[in-house]
Amino acid sequence: MQSTALRQLGALQDALDHFGAGHMDASALSQQARTYTDLLGALPPKFEEVLLQLLDRLESSALFDEESCSFSQKDLTDSLKLWLDKAGARLGETA
Repeated sequence: MQSTALRQLGALQDALDHFGAGHMDASALSQQARTYTDLLGALPPKFEEVLLQLLDRLESSALFDEESCSFSQKDLTDSLKLWLDKAGARLGETA
């Protein structure tokens, strides 16, 4: 399960990179991330809680233009990158 979790972590990093480059929308990123059950299962429950909150906020921010939404997409993607770093460290490999 550890190797699957690491593969899913890498895939989530790739998806976030695609989102940042404008090749994927927030909804697709969120849907993909939510399917990574091996990754989430390999981490403490708090990681799943935080990830789901970030994804919910990212999806909400996509519904509004940047100025009318209380969630900054840049701040949220930065937070997702931090989450990936911490998840990678927790799994024994830097993301």
